[in-house]
Amino acid sequence: MNFFVHQNIVIHHLRIDGITNSSVCQIGSAGVIKPLSQMYNTGGFTEPAPPTDPLPETSSEEFIPLVPLVAPSR
Repeated sequence: MNFFVHQNIVIHHLRIDGITNSSVCQIGSAGVIKPLSQMYNTGGFTEPAPPTDPLPETSSEEFIPLVPLVAPSR
């Protein structure tokens, strides 16, 4: 028995709180979702990354994020 599903999906706002290597975001219908993981060494690295500096332990310092963030806009 075959089912044919025709959909019209309109997304006005999509919020994803977190993404990992094994995340799946499905919109609509799918008969089978097959897992696929592809890891590429596109930088040609041959050894592990050097250790990072420890984060400051004191909470009295002003928090400065490691990634530059921009203020949210509407």
